[in-house]
Amino acid sequence: MNRPEIHNAFDEKLIEDLTRTLVILKDNVAIRVIVLSGRGRSFSSGADVDWMRRQGSASIEKNISDARKLATLLQTISEYPKPTIARVHGAAIGGGLGLVAACDIAIGASTASFATSEVRLGLIPATIAPYVIRAIGERQARCLFQTGERIDAATALRVGLLHAISSPEELDERVLATANDVLLGAPQAQESAKDLIRAVGNKPIDPGLIEETVQRIALCRASVEAIEGVSSFIEKRTPSWVSRR
Repeated sequence: MNRPEIHNAFDEKLIEDLTRTLVILKDNVAIRVIVLSGRGRSFSSGADVDWMRRQGSASIEKNISDARKLATLLQTISEYPKPTIARVHGAAIGGGLGLVAACDIAIGASTASFATSEVRLGLIPATIAPYVIRAIGERQARCLFQTGERIDAATALRVGLLHAISSPEELDERVLATANDVLLGAPQAQESAKDLIRAVGNKPIDPGLIEETVQRIALCRASVEAIEGVSSFIEKRTPSWVSRR
């Protein structure tokens, strides 16, 4: 995100640009991992104040259209076939926090801060709620959605919003190390693993779910990637996809 003068606050244009870019990159096999970051002092301060002001006087149809665009962006990130990493520094507020929660992996600077501050503006964190609640759980969300308080990186790590924190000076190095770890995995297997989580997450462990996992691993074992991966392990060599790192 490249609006540093307003802390990468987003409006309809930034939402459309991000969504379009993700769609364009999705089928590019040369790109293995997406890192979402913000230029300047903050990751993202959420919605642009001018955009929110316009929404206040817009028709319900226009508001629904704008909300749907943000919801589509978040869903695009959440269901993206490639691994996604949020590189978080400074503030991640409101919709900015939603972007963090929608990514697969979130790494923050120790100085980062987070809030779902919508209630302090008479609003609710509606479109980001599915992703934030998935990340931190309903119990934590009940508190943060009501108070709108800012939490620090250590708290974000504790409640599950972040996976790791580092000093601001070492943030890029930490993100790069994680991206390199991601590149050790097979791309189609990673996409299938993400789909597996969507298929089995929060479902009762019953015969139907067990059969679902049986079918998935059986199909996976016969894939080109699995054959290459097992062969390379037995032969003590690097699998072919790692050469593209």
